[in-house]
Amino acid sequence: MLIKVVIIGPESTGKSTLCEMLAQHFDTEWCPEFAREYLMTNGTDYEYEDLLTIAKGQVALEEEYSQHAVYRSSFTADEKKQILGQQSTVDSQLLFLDTDMQVMKVWSQYVFNDCHTWILNRIAERPYDLYLLCKPDLPWVKDELREYPDEKPRQELYHIYRDILIQQHVPWMEISGDYDERLQKAVMAVNQLIS
Repeated sequence: MLIKVVIIGPESTGKSTLCEMLAQHFDTEWCPEFAREYLMTNGTDYEYEDLLTIAKGQVALEEEYSQHAVYRSSFTADEKKQILGQQSTVDSQLLFLDTDMQVMKVWSQYVFNDCHTWILNRIAERPYDLYLLCKPDLPWVKDELREYPDEKPRQELYHIYRDILIQQHVPWMEISGDYDERLQKAVMAVNQLIS
């Protein structure tokens, strides 16, 4: 069974970095954010309908990376060492996700005051095992795709995500501090999940 850990939070809170660090630590896969590739290719002047295209692309990307993670974990420890040149640190099938449909829902509602039914249906049918909520306590880093450099929207979005997590049944942990502290807290949360 594949264990899926979703990293969410406002822009510029170290989500992609944390995903990459966790995947490296646990010797597994991480699924990037499809929106980044889509907006880099199609431009940042997106419309409501683009969010449905992005959501569908994200789900497809997640499925692809899920298959990679399951395939990779199907090898024995000796086979992994022979193929990867290192010993795997965990026997569980782990996948770290840079985003999910909850993020698409929040994005849609925050920007357009609406959300496609397709996205809401995916939220209802796609299970996850742990959420890591990145707090906006890292300095803002300018990026051509980021929209909300001001503190007020960052805090608003953080509280929206926090409220969603409080109201659902999947375990979650707030991740704060510098990059090393974030990694330590996230590793502890994942280890609690898989132990």
